Order: sequence, then C-alpha cells, then structure tokens
Amino acid sequence: MVPEGETLSSLSNPLATVEQLSNSSSSLDGVPPSLESSIRFAGLQITQAAGILLRIPQEIIAQAMVIFTRFYLGPEGGSVRKNGAKDVSAASIYIAAKLSADPRTTRSVCNVYAYLMSAPTRQAFPNPPPHDPESYFLSEGSYHSARALLLQTETIILRTLSFNTKVVVPHHLALTYLQTLGVLPTVPSSTSRNLASRTLGYLNLALFSPQLLYITHQPTSLAVAAIYLTAREVEVKLPSNEWWEVFDVDREELGFLVVALQSCEGWIRAEKERWPGTSCPVTVDGVNLEIKDID
Repeated sequence: MVPEGETLSSLSNPLATVEQLSNSSSSLDGVPPSLESSIRFAGLQITQAAGILLRIPQEIIAQAMVIFTRFYLGPEGGSVRKNGAKDVSAASIYIAAKLSADPRTTRSVCNVYAYLMSAPTRQAFPNPPPHDPESYFLSEGSYHSARALLLQTETIILRTLSFNTKVVVPHHLALTYLQTLGVLPTVPSSTSRNLASRTLGYLNLALFSPQLLYITHQPTSLAVAAIYLTAREVEVKLPSNEWWEVFDVDREELGFLVVALQSCEGWIRAEKERWPGTSCPVTVDGVNLEIKDID
C-alpha cells in the first residue's frame, strides 16, 4: 500500500546484488570477513555519534549510515585498507546533510570528528575526552588538511556510487502504516506511544545489522517487520488476517526480517565485548596494523 501522492519507485532503494554481498573490495584486499564486519560496525557507530553531536535529524543520520554501508559494497566498492572508516563516515554525514534542508559546514564536521577520535569511546553517547582541549582542537593548518581529506573522500564516495545517493528510510512509512492499521490514534495513549517508539527503535537498530538489512530489503519491508515484532512485544492486537500482504511483503520475507531484527542486539553486544572502547581500527594505518598482527 502506497501513501497518497507517492509512487512505488519513490519508496524503493537500489538493493545489493548477490555478487556484491559475496565479494567486497576489502576482502579482495585481504581483510578477514569478521574484521571487515567489525570495522563497518565501528564506522556506523561513529556516524551515529557524529550525527547526534551535529544535531542532525535521525532520518538524515540513517541516510548517511546507508551511504556509508553502500560505499564498501562489492568488488567495485571502497576498501577499508584504502579508505578508512572514519573518513568515509565523515564524508557520508557531510553528503547526507548537504542533500537535506539542514546542511552542516565542513568545519563543523571536521571539529566533531576530531572530538570523537580523541574521546575514550566512539559510541553514540561518547564520554568526554580527557581535560586536554589540545587533543581535539583543530588549528587552522589541521583544519585545512582535514577539510581537503573530507572533500576528497566525498568525491570518491560519489564516484563509487555513480552519484546515486538516493536513500529512502522506513521511519515515516512505519508511522503511516501504524495509522493505516488503526493502532496509532489521533489522540496518543501510553501504549501507542510505546508502540511507535519501539518500532522506530527497531528501525534504528537495523542500521547496524550484520545482514545489511537496509541494502538487502526495501524500506516497506523493514517497516512492516518492525511493526510486526513490536506489536507482539507490547501486546497490541493487529488484524487477524495476513495484513502485511497489503504492504507488498510476503510471509517468508517477513519471517526472515523478524529473526534478523531479533538477532541484532546480541550481535552488537558481542561486538562491543570484542572491541571495548576505541580499539577497533577505523583508519587505514590502524587496519593495516591490525591485519599485520593477525598475520
């Protein structure tokens, strides 16, 4: 079911092919799959944290995270041994914000990433850096170097993606579907607020999925899966028939997405235990050093 005034094409994203999922430029450069997944997760954490510190709306942050994920996709994509996750994260945030109604300056982006890279943790709500402003202060010379790298990485991302930066995120779709199903009343209740909040929470969680759900499934399917899972958890009764088919989602796809969403939290917890603090490499030098130690 398509909201009034929208078409199916306007609600769809380009999805990854089997070849792109099977082989990445990073793996061809000798990066073990487990390390590549960890670096991607760390880069997504930085992107989320930077978006929060830059006060960018969550929808734009999500678009940046999808652009970041797309960049490293397939043998024709970028490699973490040539384009560090931190630099790609910064350029992805810059691109997504630039395409929105609320852009950010290069100085703001460079300042935030300098701050994040000096903080004890790069998670979404980072602890403050040590009481040493010089550890994250960018001099004019450092800023111009960082700005040049940011703009260079922006060019690399745009060229790699063939300038296709369209990203439809499922958040607004999910709220529309909840209204269509009659469980999001005009006058909200505590239950409906909880339902909407948890649904959006699952959609944000899916951005970190090791199954790369945002580039393997359309936003309509993600919205339906988040609603189905949340309604079960908060015990909100949905139509007894196969209502998901109204939104062009079949039972098999819905089942896969529900299982994938349920597995995200455990996988993220394991990644945080494997890489406490800032130990996961997000720069080219750090990745090459990590691979050298593995060898």
